[in-house]
Amino acid sequence: MSSIGSIDTELTPEVKANRQAQYPVSPLFLNRWSPRSFKNDKISEQHLNAILEAAHWAPSSFNDQPWRFIVADTDEQLNVFHQILNDFNRSWADKAPVLVLVASDKLRANGDPNGAHAFDAGTAWGYIALQASLLGIASHAIGGFDRDKARTLLNIPDQYELHAMVALGYQDDRSKLPEGMREREEPNTRVDLDKVVFRGKL
Repeated sequence: MSSIGSIDTELTPEVKANRQAQYPVSPLFLNRWSPRSFKNDKISEQHLNAILEAAHWAPSSFNDQPWRFIVADTDEQLNVFHQILNDFNRSWADKAPVLVLVASDKLRANGDPNGAHAFDAGTAWGYIALQASLLGIASHAIGGFDRDKARTLLNIPDQYELHAMVALGYQDDRSKLPEGMREREEPNTRVDLDKVVFRGKL
C-alpha cells in the first residue's frame, strides 16, 4: 500500500456478507463502515496527516474552508477528550489512538453568517472517513459528547459549532467490545435508493 492508500477492487468478506449496492459503485464506498472495536496501536504521523490533508481538500462555499479539526493523539490530550464523551461512547472509544473534534466557523471572513458551514464540515468528515479507509484505518463519528464541556476544556469560542467527535484507529475483533455491543459490530445496510431519491419533487 502506498503512503496515501490504494482503492480496493473487491468488497471485504464482512461487507460482502452484509451489503449489496443496487448500482455499481467503487468498493471504497461499501467497504467503509463505522466499527466500534479499536486496537490502541498508534497511527503514524504520516497517515494521520494524510487523513487531515484529504479532509482539507473538501469543497466549500466560496472556498471558505470553515472546518476546524481539533486532534487528540497523545495520552494527555486523549484523557481530556475522554472527559467530553458520554459514558456509552467512552466505553468503546477510549481505545482509539486518535480522536478528532470536527467543528466549523459559523462566520465568513468578512463577519457575515456562513449558511453553508455545517454542510461543508460534513463533507470534510466524509473525506476523513474515505481517506482513512484507503489507509486501512477505521473511523467512527460520535455525536454523543458534552459540547459545553468541550468548549470549556478545549477553549472553543461560540463562533464555532461543534459537530462530532471522530474516533480513528485500526479495527479490532468484536470480542473486545462490551457484550451488549458485539452483535451490532458489522457493516449496516441502506434503505432502497428510491426511498431517498425523488425526481422533480418530493
